[in-house]
Amino acid sequence: MILYVGNILSVSGGSIGFIETMTPKLAIRYNIKSVSSIQSKPIRLLHMLFSVCRYRNTCEVVLVDAFSTQAFWFSYAVGRFCSFLNIPFIPIVRGGDFVNRLARSKKECDFLFTKSNINIVPSKFLEFYFNKAGYKVKYIPNFIELKKYPFKLRENISGKILWVRAFHKIYNPVLAIDVVDHLRNPDSQLCMVGADTDGTKELVEKRIQELKLSSQVRLTGRLLKEEWIRLSKEYDVFINTTTIDNMPVSVIEAMALGLPVVSTDVGGIPYLMENKKNGILVQSNNVEEMTKAIQELLSNPDYTKSLSLNARRMVEDFDWEKVSLKWFEVLDGLVTHRS
Repeated sequence: MILYVGNILSVSGGSIGFIETMTPKLAIRYNIKSVSSIQSKPIRLLHMLFSVCRYRNTCEVVLVDAFSTQAFWFSYAVGRFCSFLNIPFIPIVRGGDFVNRLARSKKECDFLFTKSNINIVPSKFLEFYFNKAGYKVKYIPNFIELKKYPFKLRENISGKILWVRAFHKIYNPVLAIDVVDHLRNPDSQLCMVGADTDGTKELVEKRIQELKLSSQVRLTGRLLKEEWIRLSKEYDVFINTTTIDNMPVSVIEAMALGLPVVSTDVGGIPYLMENKKNGILVQSNNVEEMTKAIQELLSNPDYTKSLSLNARRMVEDFDWEKVSLKWFEVLDGLVTHRS
């Protein structure tokens, strides 16, 4: 049996996490249980540790989401407890700021990532830094089900822009509002999809009012994946404004849908996108560069078409049918009790 430990927070209004998309996929092949959906952080941690103890005699491996922010300490505590109980565990590294975490918490990272059976990273970016630190690492990219992402070729486009991410300061959503303002195009429209996680949405709303852009910006709140995929048909360009990132699924999804992506060049993004071939990379928090990139797409249909086609071709390697084989290679050697 597999126990998967992470934050299951969509039930309380948060974003749908990797654990929530991964668990049903693995459940087709393995007996798997996942925790925890408790909103209170201290109680959630206790529930995670209790679950490890509860299933210690039947659990063959513990998967644990390892984030670079405060939630890192959850994975560290779970890893220490698994080590104490002599249960194999595998951190699944999720955080875009893990390079800094490796330096900031070196002692704890050394324990977590050397006592583990293997460490799963979703980007070549983190694979490089984990190898550099001497940790056992395997690159398995984030996945999508390609058949659920209908491709629409973008060529002659208008200024309809889509942004999909949680409202959090590290994702810099205010930059998206500033880009609309700098486009100076009354026909430009921006749709922002995502839940508010730290109060940043209030800053976005304030900026919209300051710039008098309420008629050009739509905030939908959190949508189900199927809902924003349908919505994407109405839009021409996808922007990713983040200041910290790793291998964002929303960017992979946008590329699969044929949306030309303009993204900041932070973290693992340059390992995902090749500038001006399957996307456009700009400096972090640079409204002029992002605005100019969108204007190039608006004025050059051949360029836009090329990015749209190349992006779709590239993300075909992220289809679950291909990525699943990498997961089975890791887990089949540890898990004997299959579904």
